[in-house]
Amino acid sequence: MSDFSKDVLTGLMFCVGILGFISGEFIVSSTLFAASAISSNVLMTRRLGHK
Repeated sequence: MSDFSKDVLTGLMFCVGILGFISGEFIVSSTLFAASAISSNVLMTRRLGHK
């Protein structure tokens, strides 16, 4: 998967998490926020070249 598609996937997870939070699905939104934060940190670490 390219960097752009990974960024889009992370952004979509974040947006769906916000919509879940607004609709009252707090467990789902918390899971999506955590997944987007972890994937974002993994992507940034790989881009910086850390192992």
